Amino acid sequence: MPLRYVLAFLLVMLACPGFAADGERQPELVPLDDQPDIPAPIESGETMQPDVTITKRGKDTVEEYRINDRLYMIKITPVIGPSYYMVDSDGNGTLDQRRGTITEGMKIPQWVLFSW
Repeated sequence: MPLRYVLAFLLVMLACPGFAADGERQPELVPLDDQPDIPAPIESGETMQPDVTITKRGKDTVEEYRINDRLYMIKITPVIGPSYYMVDSDGNGTLDQRRGTITEGMKIPQWVLFSW
């Protein structure tokens, strides 16, 4: 008895694709123009590159460094003398001045773990 059901099921399954083939034909696919590659998504923990804006003020060169549209450092390079930096070391928006290289008197890194 169960063999009859299995055979009936197999016959129905074999007959169905035949009916589907008699339907309307699908239009042929046309290849699309070349699309640019999609950039890879930013993964968690991946470092973001800062936005750098370089301007001339008088004879001095000013470089502003931003991450997420927030100014965190300015490098000022005068025509005569060494470069100096203005750094937002504690994240309150006030820039502290440092002369010489950025690594002199380096403070402990203060990473932002969560922000909203």
